[in-house]
Amino acid sequence: MNSILLKSGKEKSVFRYHPWIFSGAIAKTEGTLQEGDIVKVYSADRQFLAIGHYQIGSIAVRILSFEDTVIDHNFWRTRITEAYRKRRSLGLTDSQTNNVYRLIHGEGDNLPGLVVDIYANVAVTQFHSVGMYLERENIAKAIVEVLGNQITAIYDKSESTLPFKAAIEPKNGYLYGQAKSFIALENGLKFNVDWLEGQKTGFFIDQRENRSLLEKYARDKSVLNMFCYTGGFSFYAMRGGAHSVHSVDVSARAIELARQNVELNFPGDPRHEAFAEEAFRFLEHSYDKYDLIILDPPAFAKHQNVLNNAIQGYKKLNRKGIEVIKPGGIIFTFSCSQVMTKELFRQTVFTAAANTGRKVSILHQLTQPADHPINIYHPEGEYLKGLVLYVE
Repeated sequence: MNSILLKSGKEKSVFRYHPWIFSGAIAKTEGTLQEGDIVKVYSADRQFLAIGHYQIGSIAVRILSFEDTVIDHNFWRTRITEAYRKRRSLGLTDSQTNNVYRLIHGEGDNLPGLVVDIYANVAVTQFHSVGMYLERENIAKAIVEVLGNQITAIYDKSESTLPFKAAIEPKNGYLYGQAKSFIALENGLKFNVDWLEGQKTGFFIDQRENRSLLEKYARDKSVLNMFCYTGGFSFYAMRGGAHSVHSVDVSARAIELARQNVELNFPGDPRHEAFAEEAFRFLEHSYDKYDLIILDPPAFAKHQNVLNNAIQGYKKLNRKGIEVIKPGGIIFTFSCSQVMTKELFRQTVFTAAANTGRKVSILHQLTQPADHPINIYHPEGEYLKGLVLYVE
């Protein structure tokens, strides 16, 4: 089998169970390595350290196991079984009011490079490494074996998630069965799932608990949902008793999806309006109009080299939100950029607030839900950060 020897002293992160080997830690490779190959990792004195998928780039190996094991069908079935048991213990696999959850969350489930979301009886997969993509048939078979008749179709949505340097041409499509887009349930509310054309796997499952919290604050408030996408926060606010809800997104397609989802839950309700408009342009005309504002933008920074630009973007957005909200208003503000730590996000929002001169308090510090677990040895997995602010 192909192998990698690390430079002296570079094995320390492996002893701390961090699931990545960086290219700069490698002293030499043995064998003819191709991207996606299974590779064993050894220390400088040839002590076995881990086994994982080799890839081109700064992250050279995504570790699958710290034990010298065989990566075969039984391996995939065992790991997926462990992940399923975790979700079952959370009460997500047989809920009467929620049929959507994340089954596999990459490093959080010791399967780096793999994401699997469940929408009722359909699994939607995304492969973020070539190694995982090459195992897609084995992984699909294991999902069917573990979930049994709970699953009728598996759809792979990896065209845009695999490294561009990889010498493969992935195409979205079904790995098992067939299904059409359908209406799913989240905490008793309905929404359309479009895994064929929608972003990510079709719906942002990671905001489920934060949407529930917002519902508790919405009564009798005028609500602005910026970057609304499919309108999740909007229809939670409506169920919470908001007297008006405005959904805003630059994408006309997203606005149409938001209108459809609101109509599913509140047909003909005049409290909701949707606008296809650029965020800052809309906020410029929003002074003293809203009691509650949601700022949930797409990731401003996906890589470390654009972090400084992202900080300025988050600062500008939060400053404008704090400036325009009514006195006594509440802001739900988020960052889903993995390279933006929660400490840095909080500091960025602090700077934005200080620039407005308004008094601001933190009511809640938010994160991703339990079906998006964070591997304790991989703090980078804590990608979703949020603050609930009270603005005097």
